[in-house]
Amino acid sequence: MNLLDKLLAPFAPGLVVQRLAARQVIRAYEAARPGRTHKAKGQTRSADAALQQDARSLRAQCRKLDEDHDIVTGLFDRLEERVVGGAGIGVEPLPLTHAGEVHVEFAAAIKAAWSEWSLCPETSGELTRPQVERMVCRTWLRDGEALAQKLRGRVANYSYLTAVPFALELLEPDQLPWELIDESRSIVQGIERDAWRRKRAYHLLMQHPGGLGYRLGSQTKRVEADRIIHIAYRKRIGQNRGVPLLHAALIRLADLKDYEESERVAARISAALAMYIKKGNPDSYTLSNTGAAAAEPRSFPIAPGMVIDSLLPGEEVGTIASNRPNTFLEGFRNGQLRAIAASGRIGYSTVSRSYDGTYSAQRQELVEAQLGYDLVQHEFIDYWCRPVYREWLAMALASGALRLPPDVAPATVYAAVYQGPVMPWIDPVKEANAWETLVKAGFADEAEVARARGRNPQELKRAREAEIRVNREKGLVFSSDAYHELNGSPAAASPPAGQD
Repeated sequence: MNLLDKLLAPFAPGLVVQRLAARQVIRAYEAARPGRTHKAKGQTRSADAALQQDARSLRAQCRKLDEDHDIVTGLFDRLEERVVGGAGIGVEPLPLTHAGEVHVEFAAAIKAAWSEWSLCPETSGELTRPQVERMVCRTWLRDGEALAQKLRGRVANYSYLTAVPFALELLEPDQLPWELIDESRSIVQGIERDAWRRKRAYHLLMQHPGGLGYRLGSQTKRVEADRIIHIAYRKRIGQNRGVPLLHAALIRLADLKDYEESERVAARISAALAMYIKKGNPDSYTLSNTGAAAAEPRSFPIAPGMVIDSLLPGEEVGTIASNRPNTFLEGFRNGQLRAIAASGRIGYSTVSRSYDGTYSAQRQELVEAQLGYDLVQHEFIDYWCRPVYREWLAMALASGALRLPPDVAPATVYAAVYQGPVMPWIDPVKEANAWETLVKAGFADEAEVARARGRNPQELKRAREAEIRVNREKGLVFSSDAYHELNGSPAAASPPAGQD
């Protein structure tokens, strides 16, 4: 109370109460007060406490929808395509010499060894690196997290399938137990951390808890944190484990699936033509008229132009009207898909597979959706691709599979550019002209243009060099080689091979 309220309290307590109540109403946020139409739900638990109770259910629902719901399956398929792509995340090594130039020979050697290792990067030898990355990306976004154990050097009862002694053992997040909490050892949800929340170790189940041979109370093994790659989709500061990408859209997805199924069943029922015979008046239902005739089923063959002349007096044939398919189904479904697409960092047209609209609208949606793809792609590179590449390169150098040239600057050995799928060009002519203008003006370089099209600049240079050399040797002139415009036709300057 302020001074005035204290003075009025002994003489007019009711007035003081009204003044305090009005002051509280003025100060409060309207959204913070529950009302008839606003329940004002809140979340006061920590990120770990909230996930401890709900994470298993969220993960199980997402997996089931991925198995049974075509929309969810298509959504994750498209995220795989746009985040990882068919060829996986490309890695362009950029080691530099002491003079600051790219060491082309060492970069090519790294690229060749990396391509060879990419054929069998995981312990079973069944998946290539692009397949591993797509599977890990899907698990990460669907389940909220994914795990892999790094095998380095000599490992008991295991022989490497590649020249570099490095492999990945893929693990589902179920093998990191939620219920393993021991505050005395700083273990929360299976992850052991120090006082600064830096990871020290992971406590993993020896068997998958949903496997056929799993037994209750299975033992866990402690694995040092530097041997584990843990990619998690986090939404809050200090969050220990990951949350599924579609956690906020699960209720909407389940309702949409049930609604569409009901509409499909209703449409199938309505597709079965049903007819009835309408009696003329109540007298038609007397016992004398409905005796033996009513005991026998009546049917009428249906054919184009048929005439039914076997009706009893006062009867007429009618059909049951059908209001299916529902004319409002598509509009309702599209509205739900827009909300789902917003929660999944993906474009509505991509989810619905509907590409109607003007060129400007399509481009605007593509640009906005690409921002979401880029964000997820960069997180995937930071969490997964960069650690895998650097660990592999370290083992390649340590094992002698790669030799470090003396003229390479040690601080730049691990330098690389990571390239995922890029935004497709809607109008290639306009896009190409824009890039050409930027390069000529000095606001972009040729390497940037090549990466924008998903190409490796060094590989593109080598391919162009070989192509131009062959064309000039054969006397072939193309507009892509400006040599003949500056120095005359190469065919005139030097005749083709075999001619005088």
